[in-house]
Amino acid sequence: MDSPVKAHRARTAAAAPDGGYAWFILLSCFLVFGLTFGVIKAFGVFYVAIHQYFETTATGTSWITSIAVATVHVVAPVASALSARYSHRSVVIMGGLICSIGVILGAFARNLIELYLTVGFLNGFGYALTWTPTVTMLGLYFEKRRPVANALASAGECILTFVLTPLFQLLIDSYSWRGALLILGGLQLNLCVCGMLLRPLKATRDVTCDKAEEEDLCLELLPKDDSKESKPTHLEAEELGISEASDQGMVKACHEEVPKSTIKVQDSNNRIKRAGHRTKILRYVDYTLITNGRFMVYSMFGLFAALGFFAPALFLVPYARSKGIEEYQAAALMSISAVLDLFGRVFFGWVANLRLVQTVQQLAATVILLATVLLLCPLASTFSELAAFSAAYGLVFGATVAVHITVLAEVVGVHRLGSALGFFMLIRSSGGLLGPPIAGGVLHRQDE
Repeated sequence: MDSPVKAHRARTAAAAPDGGYAWFILLSCFLVFGLTFGVIKAFGVFYVAIHQYFETTATGTSWITSIAVATVHVVAPVASALSARYSHRSVVIMGGLICSIGVILGAFARNLIELYLTVGFLNGFGYALTWTPTVTMLGLYFEKRRPVANALASAGECILTFVLTPLFQLLIDSYSWRGALLILGGLQLNLCVCGMLLRPLKATRDVTCDKAEEEDLCLELLPKDDSKESKPTHLEAEELGISEASDQGMVKACHEEVPKSTIKVQDSNNRIKRAGHRTKILRYVDYTLITNGRFMVYSMFGLFAALGFFAPALFLVPYARSKGIEEYQAAALMSISAVLDLFGRVFFGWVANLRLVQTVQQLAATVILLATVLLLCPLASTFSELAAFSAAYGLVFGATVAVHITVLAEVVGVHRLGSALGFFMLIRSSGGLLGPPIAGGVLHRQDE
Protein backbone atom coordinates (compact mmCIF):
# COMPACT_ATOMS: atom_id res chain seq x y z
CA MET A 1 0.00 0.00 0.00
CA ASP A 2 1.38 3.43 -0.93
CA SER A 3 2.40 5.82 1.81
CA PRO A 4 0.43 9.07 2.25
CA VAL A 5 3.35 11.07 0.85
CA LYS A 6 3.45 8.99 -2.35
CA ALA A 7 -0.30 9.18 -2.66
CA HIS A 8 -0.13 12.94 -2.32
CA ARG A 9 2.49 13.15 -5.07
CA ALA A 10 0.28 11.11 -7.35
CA ARG A 11 -2.60 13.50 -6.75
CA THR A 12 -0.34 16.49 -7.50
CA ALA A 13 0.85 14.99 -10.80
CA ALA A 14 -2.65 14.03 -11.86
CA ALA A 15 -3.91 17.54 -11.18
CA ALA A 16 -1.84 19.05 -14.03
CA PRO A 17 -4.44 19.30 -16.83
CA ASP A 18 -2.02 19.88 -19.76
CA GLY A 19 -4.93 21.50 -21.57
CA GLY A 20 -8.24 23.28 -21.05
CA TYR A 21 -7.75 26.31 -18.82
CA ALA A 22 -4.00 25.64 -18.89
CA TRP A 23 -3.90 27.44 -22.25
CA PHE A 24 -5.13 30.63 -20.55
CA ILE A 25 -2.31 30.27 -18.03
CA LEU A 26 0.04 29.92 -21.01
CA LEU A 27 -1.42 33.10 -22.54
CA SER A 28 -0.90 34.96 -19.28
CA CYS A 29 2.69 33.76 -19.04
CA PHE A 30 3.25 34.68 -22.71
CA LEU A 31 2.22 38.29 -22.02
CA VAL A 32 4.17 38.47 -18.76
CA PHE A 33 7.36 37.40 -20.55
CA GLY A 34 6.78 40.09 -23.16
CA LEU A 35 5.93 42.91 -20.76
CA THR A 36 8.89 42.17 -18.49
CA PHE A 37 11.95 40.75 -20.22
CA GLY A 38 10.68 41.83 -23.63
CA VAL A 39 10.61 45.44 -22.41
CA ILE A 40 14.09 45.02 -20.88
CA LYS A 41 15.50 43.83 -24.21
CA ALA A 42 13.77 46.61 -26.16
CA PHE A 43 14.82 49.28 -23.65
CA GLY A 44 18.13 49.71 -25.47
CA VAL A 45 16.30 52.13 -27.79
CA PHE A 46 15.89 54.53 -24.84
CA TYR A 47 19.63 54.47 -24.10
CA VAL A 48 20.62 56.85 -26.89
CA ALA A 49 17.97 59.44 -25.95
CA ILE A 50 18.69 59.25 -22.21
CA HIS A 51 22.44 59.27 -22.86
CA GLN A 52 22.16 62.47 -24.90
CA TYR A 53 19.67 64.17 -22.55
CA PHE A 54 21.72 63.70 -19.36
CA GLU A 55 25.10 63.81 -21.16
CA THR A 56 26.31 60.71 -19.37
CA THR A 57 28.37 57.67 -20.33
CA ALA A 58 27.10 54.38 -21.73
CA THR A 59 28.01 52.69 -18.45
CA GLY A 60 26.00 55.22 -16.44
CA THR A 61 22.94 54.73 -18.63
CA SER A 62 23.26 50.95 -18.51
CA TRP A 63 22.82 50.92 -14.73
CA ILE A 64 19.09 51.61 -15.23
CA THR A 65 18.42 48.22 -16.76
CA SER A 66 21.17 46.59 -14.74
CA ILE A 67 19.46 47.57 -11.48
CA ALA A 68 16.11 46.38 -12.85
CA VAL A 69 17.54 42.99 -13.83
CA ALA A 70 19.32 42.58 -10.49
CA THR A 71 16.17 43.52 -8.57
CA VAL A 72 14.14 40.93 -10.51
CA HIS A 73 16.61 38.29 -9.41
CA VAL A 74 17.03 39.39 -5.79
CA VAL A 75 13.30 39.81 -5.10
CA ALA A 76 12.34 36.51 -6.75
CA PRO A 77 12.48 34.50 -3.47
CA VAL A 78 10.23 37.11 -1.85
CA ALA A 79 7.76 36.73 -4.72
CA SER A 80 7.74 32.94 -4.26
CA ALA A 81 7.11 33.27 -0.51
CA LEU A 82 4.32 35.83 -1.01
CA SER A 83 2.67 33.59 -3.60
CA ALA A 84 2.70 30.66 -1.16
CA ARG A 85 1.38 32.85 1.65
CA TYR A 86 -1.36 34.65 -0.28
CA SER A 87 -1.94 33.66 -3.92
CA HIS A 88 -0.21 33.85 -7.28
CA ARG A 89 -3.02 36.00 -8.65
CA SER A 90 -2.88 38.73 -5.98
CA VAL A 91 0.94 38.94 -6.09
CA VAL A 92 1.01 39.34 -9.89
CA ILE A 93 -1.67 42.05 -9.80
CA MET A 94 0.29 43.96 -7.16
CA GLY A 95 3.45 43.56 -9.22
CA GLY A 96 1.74 44.98 -12.30
CA LEU A 97 0.69 48.08 -10.37
CA ILE A 98 4.21 48.58 -9.03
CA CYS A 99 5.69 48.28 -12.55
CA SER A 100 3.31 50.86 -13.94
CA ILE A 101 3.90 53.31 -11.09
CA GLY A 102 7.67 52.93 -11.35
CA VAL A 103 7.82 53.66 -15.10
CA ILE A 104 5.37 56.58 -14.87
CA LEU A 105 7.41 58.15 -12.07
CA GLY A 106 10.53 57.61 -14.17
CA ALA A 107 9.05 59.83 -16.88
CA PHE A 108 9.43 62.77 -14.48
CA ALA A 109 12.99 61.93 -13.40
CA ARG A 110 15.36 64.91 -13.13
CA ASN A 111 18.59 62.92 -13.04
CA LEU A 112 19.96 59.41 -13.48
CA ILE A 113 19.64 58.60 -9.77
CA GLU A 114 15.88 59.02 -9.97
CA LEU A 115 15.79 56.79 -13.04
CA TYR A 116 17.78 54.17 -11.11
CA LEU A 117 15.18 54.25 -8.31
CA THR A 118 12.06 54.26 -10.51
CA VAL A 119 12.65 52.53 -13.85
CA GLY A 120 15.44 50.51 -12.26
CA PHE A 121 14.56 49.39 -8.74
CA LEU A 122 10.79 49.96 -8.51
CA ASN A 123 10.09 48.58 -11.97
CA GLY A 124 12.36 45.58 -11.35
CA PHE A 125 10.61 44.90 -8.05
CA GLY A 126 7.29 44.72 -9.89
CA TYR A 127 8.78 42.48 -12.57
CA ALA A 128 9.84 39.99 -9.89
CA LEU A 129 6.33 39.92 -8.41
CA THR A 130 4.80 39.20 -11.81
CA TRP A 131 7.28 36.88 -13.56
CA THR A 132 8.14 34.40 -10.79
CA PRO A 133 4.56 33.43 -9.74
CA THR A 134 3.37 33.21 -13.35
CA VAL A 135 6.15 30.85 -14.43
CA THR A 136 5.55 28.73 -11.31
CA MET A 137 1.84 28.49 -12.12
CA LEU A 138 2.65 27.43 -15.69
CA GLY A 139 4.75 24.56 -14.34
CA LEU A 140 1.85 23.40 -12.17
CA TYR A 141 -0.62 23.40 -15.09
CA PHE A 142 1.64 21.52 -17.53
CA GLU A 143 3.53 18.28 -17.07
CA LYS A 144 3.73 16.21 -20.28
CA ARG A 145 3.82 19.31 -22.48
CA ARG A 146 5.97 21.38 -20.11
CA PRO A 147 8.94 21.90 -22.51
CA VAL A 148 6.65 23.15 -25.27
CA ALA A 149 4.60 25.26 -22.84
CA ASN A 150 7.72 26.95 -21.47
CA ALA A 151 9.01 27.58 -24.99
CA LEU A 152 5.72 29.07 -26.20
CA ALA A 153 5.39 31.23 -23.08
CA SER A 154 8.93 32.58 -23.40
CA ALA A 155 8.18 33.36 -27.05
CA GLY A 156 6.20 36.33 -25.75
CA GLU A 157 9.54 37.95 -24.94
CA CYS A 158 10.61 37.64 -28.59
CA ILE A 159 7.36 38.77 -30.19
CA LEU A 160 6.94 41.82 -27.97
CA THR A 161 10.62 42.70 -28.39
CA PHE A 162 10.03 42.60 -32.16
CA VAL A 163 6.97 44.86 -31.79
CA LEU A 164 8.17 47.18 -29.02
CA THR A 165 11.61 48.05 -30.43
CA PRO A 166 10.36 50.06 -33.46
CA LEU A 167 7.36 51.25 -31.43
CA PHE A 168 9.62 52.71 -28.72
CA GLN A 169 11.72 54.42 -31.38
CA LEU A 170 8.58 55.92 -32.95
CA LEU A 171 7.27 57.07 -29.55
CA ILE A 172 10.61 58.66 -28.66
CA ASP A 173 10.70 60.52 -31.97
CA SER A 174 7.10 61.68 -31.53
CA TYR A 175 6.81 62.38 -27.79
CA SER A 176 10.43 62.29 -26.46
CA TRP A 177 11.68 59.62 -24.09
CA ARG A 178 9.56 61.02 -21.25
CA GLY A 179 6.34 60.67 -23.22
CA ALA A 180 7.37 57.19 -24.33
CA LEU A 181 7.86 56.15 -20.68
CA LEU A 182 4.38 57.44 -19.79
CA ILE A 183 2.85 55.30 -22.54
CA LEU A 184 4.95 52.32 -21.44
CA GLY A 185 3.68 52.75 -17.89
CA GLY A 186 0.09 52.54 -19.11
CA LEU A 187 0.95 49.53 -21.27
CA GLN A 188 2.35 47.65 -18.27
CA LEU A 189 -1.01 47.83 -16.49
CA ASN A 190 -1.86 44.84 -18.66
CA LEU A 191 0.23 42.79 -16.24
CA CYS A 192 -2.67 43.13 -13.80
CA VAL A 193 -4.93 41.50 -16.39
CA CYS A 194 -2.43 38.66 -16.70
CA GLY A 195 -2.63 38.18 -12.94
CA MET A 196 -6.41 37.91 -13.07
CA LEU A 197 -6.09 34.92 -15.41
CA LEU A 198 -4.09 32.91 -12.86
CA ARG A 199 -6.84 30.68 -11.48
CA PRO A 200 -5.42 28.30 -8.85
CA LEU A 201 -5.76 24.56 -9.31
CA LYS A 202 -8.58 23.18 -7.17
CA ALA A 203 -7.44 19.56 -7.08
CA THR A 204 -4.18 20.31 -5.32
CA ARG A 205 -2.35 22.87 -3.32
CA ASP A 206 1.15 24.19 -3.92
CA VAL A 207 3.63 21.82 -2.31
CA THR A 208 7.08 23.28 -1.74
CA CYS A 209 9.03 20.20 -0.72
CA ASP A 210 8.76 16.54 0.16
CA LYS A 211 10.35 17.07 3.54
CA ALA A 212 7.57 19.37 4.63
CA GLU A 213 5.03 16.69 3.76
CA GLU A 214 6.96 13.97 5.53
CA GLU A 215 7.35 16.12 8.63
CA ASP A 216 3.62 16.83 8.68
CA LEU A 217 3.01 13.09 8.85
CA CYS A 218 5.60 12.75 11.59
CA LEU A 219 3.94 15.50 13.58
CA GLU A 220 0.70 13.58 13.54
CA LEU A 221 2.42 10.45 14.87
CA LEU A 222 4.90 11.80 17.40
CA PRO A 223 2.50 13.12 20.08
CA LYS A 224 0.54 9.90 20.09
CA ASP A 225 3.62 7.70 20.47
CA ASP A 226 5.19 9.82 23.19
CA SER A 227 1.99 10.14 25.17
CA LYS A 228 1.55 6.38 25.10
CA GLU A 229 5.07 5.95 26.36
CA SER A 230 4.41 8.24 29.32
CA LYS A 231 1.25 6.51 30.55
CA PRO A 232 2.51 2.97 31.41
CA THR A 233 4.36 4.19 34.51
CA HIS A 234 1.07 5.18 36.16
CA LEU A 235 -0.78 2.10 34.95
CA GLU A 236 1.95 -0.19 36.11
CA ALA A 237 1.88 1.40 39.57
CA GLU A 238 -1.85 0.77 39.86
CA GLU A 239 -1.68 -2.79 38.51
CA LEU A 240 1.06 -3.81 40.91
CA GLY A 241 -1.31 -3.10 43.81
CA ILE A 242 1.52 -2.10 46.06
CA SER A 243 0.52 -0.80 49.45
CA GLU A 244 2.39 2.09 51.01
CA ALA A 245 3.17 0.08 54.13
CA SER A 246 4.39 -3.12 52.43
CA ASP A 247 6.91 -1.81 49.87
CA GLN A 248 8.04 1.82 50.22
CA GLY A 249 11.10 1.20 48.00
CA MET A 250 9.15 0.23 44.89
CA VAL A 251 6.81 3.19 45.30
CA LYS A 252 9.76 5.56 45.48
CA ALA A 253 11.22 3.98 42.37
CA CYS A 254 7.96 4.54 40.51
CA HIS A 255 7.84 8.16 41.62
CA GLU A 256 11.39 8.70 40.37
CA GLU A 257 10.47 7.39 36.93
CA VAL A 258 7.51 9.80 36.58
CA PRO A 259 9.62 13.00 36.40
CA LYS A 260 11.92 11.31 33.87
CA SER A 261 9.02 10.43 31.60
CA THR A 262 7.61 13.96 32.05
CA ILE A 263 10.94 15.46 30.94
CA LYS A 264 10.93 13.07 27.98
CA VAL A 265 7.46 14.27 26.96
CA GLN A 266 8.51 17.92 27.29
CA ASP A 267 11.61 17.36 25.14
CA SER A 268 9.48 15.59 22.57
CA ASN A 269 6.99 18.49 22.56
CA ASN A 270 9.85 20.97 22.04
CA ARG A 271 11.11 18.93 19.10
CA ILE A 272 7.61 18.84 17.67
CA LYS A 273 7.26 22.62 17.97
CA ARG A 274 10.62 23.21 16.29
CA ALA A 275 9.71 20.79 13.50
CA GLY A 276 6.35 22.54 13.13
CA HIS A 277 8.01 25.95 12.73
CA ARG A 278 10.46 24.48 10.21
CA THR A 279 7.62 22.96 8.24
CA LYS A 280 5.78 26.29 8.08
CA ILE A 281 8.92 28.03 6.80
CA LEU A 282 9.47 25.31 4.20
CA ARG A 283 5.96 25.85 2.86
CA TYR A 284 6.90 29.44 1.96
CA VAL A 285 10.66 29.23 1.29
CA ASP A 286 12.35 25.88 0.75
CA TYR A 287 15.78 26.88 2.08
CA THR A 288 16.95 23.24 1.97
CA LEU A 289 17.63 23.79 -1.74
CA ILE A 290 20.99 25.36 -0.87
CA THR A 291 22.13 21.92 0.32
CA ASN A 292 21.14 20.34 -3.02
CA GLY A 293 24.37 19.87 -4.98
CA ARG A 294 22.71 19.57 -8.40
CA PHE A 295 20.68 22.73 -7.83
CA MET A 296 23.72 24.74 -6.73
CA VAL A 297 25.75 23.63 -9.76
CA TYR A 298 22.89 24.63 -12.06
CA SER A 299 22.63 27.97 -10.25
CA MET A 300 26.30 28.62 -10.99
CA PHE A 301 25.47 28.12 -14.66
CA GLY A 302 22.76 30.77 -14.26
CA LEU A 303 25.21 33.16 -12.58
CA PHE A 304 27.75 33.06 -15.42
CA ALA A 305 25.07 33.01 -18.11
CA ALA A 306 23.48 36.16 -16.69
CA LEU A 307 26.74 38.04 -17.29
CA GLY A 308 26.10 37.77 -21.02
CA PHE A 309 22.37 37.11 -21.31
CA PHE A 310 21.19 40.74 -21.33
CA ALA A 311 24.20 42.73 -22.49
CA PRO A 312 23.94 42.04 -26.27
CA ALA A 313 20.28 43.02 -26.41
CA LEU A 314 20.92 46.21 -24.44
CA PHE A 315 23.97 47.39 -26.37
CA LEU A 316 23.36 46.11 -29.88
CA VAL A 317 21.57 49.31 -30.91
CA PRO A 318 24.17 51.71 -29.37
CA TYR A 319 26.99 49.57 -30.79
CA ALA A 320 25.45 49.71 -34.27
CA ARG A 321 24.99 53.49 -33.98
CA SER A 322 28.66 53.84 -33.01
CA LYS A 323 29.52 52.08 -36.30
CA GLY A 324 27.64 54.73 -38.27
CA ILE A 325 24.44 52.76 -38.91
CA GLU A 326 21.18 54.75 -39.06
CA GLU A 327 18.84 54.62 -36.05
CA TYR A 328 16.03 52.71 -37.74
CA GLN A 329 18.46 50.21 -39.24
CA ALA A 330 19.98 49.77 -35.78
CA ALA A 331 16.50 49.19 -34.33
CA ALA A 332 15.85 46.67 -37.12
CA LEU A 333 18.73 44.57 -35.79
CA MET A 334 16.75 43.94 -32.62
CA SER A 335 13.75 42.93 -34.70
CA ILE A 336 15.87 40.45 -36.69
CA SER A 337 17.19 39.00 -33.46
CA ALA A 338 13.67 38.75 -32.03
CA VAL A 339 12.33 36.85 -35.06
CA LEU A 340 15.11 34.24 -34.91
CA ASP A 341 14.81 34.13 -31.15
CA LEU A 342 11.13 33.27 -31.53
CA PHE A 343 11.89 30.51 -34.02
CA GLY A 344 14.66 29.12 -31.80
CA ARG A 345 12.42 28.94 -28.75
CA VAL A 346 9.51 27.24 -30.47
CA PHE A 347 11.59 24.83 -32.56
CA PHE A 348 14.03 23.75 -29.86
CA GLY A 349 11.23 23.58 -27.31
CA TRP A 350 9.50 21.13 -29.63
CA VAL A 351 12.76 19.19 -30.01
CA ALA A 352 13.10 19.00 -26.22
CA ASN A 353 9.56 17.67 -25.97
CA LEU A 354 10.52 14.77 -28.28
CA ARG A 355 13.03 13.60 -25.62
CA LEU A 356 15.58 12.61 -28.26
CA VAL A 357 18.38 13.54 -25.86
CA GLN A 358 18.44 14.60 -22.24
CA THR A 359 17.29 18.20 -21.85
CA VAL A 360 20.40 19.15 -19.90
CA GLN A 361 22.61 17.87 -22.75
CA GLN A 362 20.64 19.96 -25.23
CA LEU A 363 21.10 23.00 -22.97
CA ALA A 364 24.86 22.46 -22.72
CA ALA A 365 25.21 22.31 -26.51
CA THR A 366 23.24 25.53 -27.06
CA VAL A 367 25.22 27.40 -24.38
CA ILE A 368 28.50 26.49 -26.11
CA LEU A 369 27.13 27.74 -29.43
CA LEU A 370 25.87 30.94 -27.78
CA ALA A 371 29.30 31.70 -26.32
CA THR A 372 30.91 31.12 -29.72
CA VAL A 373 28.52 33.54 -31.45
CA LEU A 374 29.11 36.24 -28.84
CA LEU A 375 32.87 35.96 -29.30
CA LEU A 376 32.40 36.77 -33.01
CA CYS A 377 30.44 39.98 -32.34
CA PRO A 378 33.44 42.41 -32.38
CA LEU A 379 34.27 41.27 -35.92
CA ALA A 380 30.98 42.72 -37.24
CA SER A 381 31.03 46.36 -38.36
CA THR A 382 28.65 46.75 -41.34
CA PHE A 383 24.88 46.42 -41.28
CA SER A 384 24.91 43.10 -43.14
CA GLU A 385 27.48 41.65 -40.74
CA LEU A 386 25.57 42.88 -37.69
CA ALA A 387 22.36 41.50 -39.18
CA ALA A 388 24.00 38.08 -39.53
CA PHE A 389 25.25 38.28 -35.94
CA SER A 390 21.78 39.31 -34.71
CA ALA A 391 20.18 36.37 -36.51
CA ALA A 392 22.68 33.85 -35.13
CA TYR A 393 22.52 35.30 -31.63
CA GLY A 394 18.72 35.31 -31.63
CA LEU A 395 18.49 31.70 -32.83
CA VAL A 396 20.94 30.25 -30.29
CA PHE A 397 19.70 32.46 -27.46
CA GLY A 398 16.14 31.25 -28.12
CA ALA A 399 17.32 27.64 -28.10
CA THR A 400 18.95 28.22 -24.69
CA VAL A 401 16.04 30.02 -23.04
CA ALA A 402 13.55 27.47 -24.38
CA VAL A 403 14.79 24.72 -22.08
CA HIS A 404 16.56 26.28 -19.08
CA ILE A 405 13.43 26.45 -16.91
CA THR A 406 12.47 22.93 -17.95
CA VAL A 407 15.90 21.73 -16.83
CA LEU A 408 15.44 23.49 -13.49
CA ALA A 409 12.14 21.65 -12.93
CA GLU A 410 13.88 18.36 -13.73
CA VAL A 411 16.71 19.14 -11.31
CA VAL A 412 14.54 19.89 -8.26
CA GLY A 413 11.07 18.55 -9.18
CA VAL A 414 7.99 20.58 -10.04
CA HIS A 415 6.78 20.55 -6.42
CA ARG A 416 9.83 22.68 -5.50
CA LEU A 417 9.84 24.83 -8.63
CA GLY A 418 8.47 27.96 -6.91
CA SER A 419 11.24 28.17 -4.32
CA ALA A 420 13.84 26.92 -6.81
CA LEU A 421 13.01 29.73 -9.24
CA GLY A 422 13.36 32.26 -6.44
CA PHE A 423 16.75 31.01 -5.26
CA PHE A 424 17.97 30.46 -8.84
CA MET A 425 17.18 34.07 -9.71
CA LEU A 426 18.74 35.30 -6.47
CA ILE A 427 22.02 33.46 -7.07
CA ARG A 428 22.39 34.69 -10.64
CA SER A 429 21.48 38.29 -9.63
CA SER A 430 25.11 39.40 -9.42
CA GLY A 431 25.62 38.31 -13.03
CA GLY A 432 22.62 40.31 -14.19
CA LEU A 433 23.82 43.31 -12.17
CA LEU A 434 27.42 43.35 -13.43
CA GLY A 435 26.93 42.19 -17.02
CA PRO A 436 25.47 45.37 -18.58
CA PRO A 437 27.92 47.82 -16.92
CA ILE A 438 30.88 45.67 -17.98
CA ALA A 439 29.58 45.63 -21.56
CA GLY A 440 28.94 49.38 -21.35
CA GLY A 441 32.51 49.97 -20.19
CA VAL A 442 33.88 47.96 -23.11
CA LEU A 443 31.70 49.89 -25.55
CA HIS A 444 32.80 53.23 -24.04
CA ARG A 445 36.47 52.32 -24.45
CA GLN A 446 35.89 51.37 -28.08
CA ASP A 447 34.26 54.77 -28.70
CA GLU A 448 37.34 56.50 -27.25
